[in-house]
Amino acid sequence: MKDLMRIKCLISEEIETLLNQQIKKEAHSSSLYLSMSSWCDQNGFDFSADYFLKQSEEERIHQLKLFKYVLDMGGNAISPEVSNIKTDFAGFREVFEDALEAEIAITQSFKNIAAKCHKEQDFVTMEFLNWFLKEQREEEYKARRALELFDVIGEEGTGRWEIDKHVNKITYSEQ
Repeated sequence: MKDLMRIKCLISEEIETLLNQQIKKEAHSSSLYLSMSSWCDQNGFDFSADYFLKQSEEERIHQLKLFKYVLDMGGNAISPEVSNIKTDFAGFREVFEDALEAEIAITQSFKNIAAKCHKEQDFVTMEFLNWFLKEQREEEYKARRALELFDVIGEEGTGRWEIDKHVNKITYSEQ
C-alpha cells in the first residue's frame, strides 16, 4: 500500500524531504523569534518585543503553509521537534544580527529547494515556492533595515530607545 501511495504522491521523495526540513526550519525560526521577543521584553525594548512576536507568528504561518502543501500533494508532512533555541543575547544589536543571519539562511534554503525542483522539473512545487521566495525578499529587507538603525541612530544615550521605537515602523513596498 505504501508503494501505491508513493506513486500517487505528486512530489518526489527528495522534494518531500526538503520540504519537511524546511518545515522544521520555519518552526525553529518561529521559536527563535519568540526567544528574541522575550529577551527584548525582559530588557525593556517593548516595540522590538512586539516586532519579534509578529515575526514569530509569520514564521509559524509559513511552517503551516508548507505542511499543508506536502499533505495536499499526497506526501507525509512531519511535525518537527524544535530544540536548541538561543535564549540569551550579548546585547540589543546581536538580536538583530541573529535575525538577519536567520533570514539569509532561510532564503538560501528556499533557493536550494527551488533549484532541486527546477532540476526535477517539478513546476507545481516551483510555483508554490515562488510565494516564499518573494516573501523572503521582504523578510531580509526588514531585517537589514532594522540592523541599519544601529548605524544610523547609534546606541549611545537614548539611541537604543530610538531604535526600539523605529523597528515596528519598517515597511517593505514592492516597486
